[in-house]
Amino acid sequence: MYKVAVLGDRDSVLGFKALGLDVYPVTTAEEARKKLHELAKEDVAVIYLTEQLASPLQAEIARYKDEVKPAIILIPGKEGSLGIGMENVTLAVERAVGADIL
Repeated sequence: MYKVAVLGDRDSVLGFKALGLDVYPVTTAEEARKKLHELAKEDVAVIYLTEQLASPLQAEIARYKDEVKPAIILIPGKEGSLGIGMENVTLAVERAVGADIL
């Protein structure tokens, strides 16, 4: 059975543990990079990643963009949204539909 993981700073991700998701608090972009690759090799279908950590990991995220799994979904961290997640959703919709419908 596939798992769902949440990767980000401690304060942003601990609440997801109550929902039964696997939580991986990290403090640096390098820790996040290593954990992202580890999770991608396991039976993790969806990885929620905070936008603050996603900024320095754009190359790694792009690597998995066309893969079946894991789906990497960006979520706002405790500092708030940077707009990266919504931008990615808009690009995915444009790619699927052929036009910006949002």
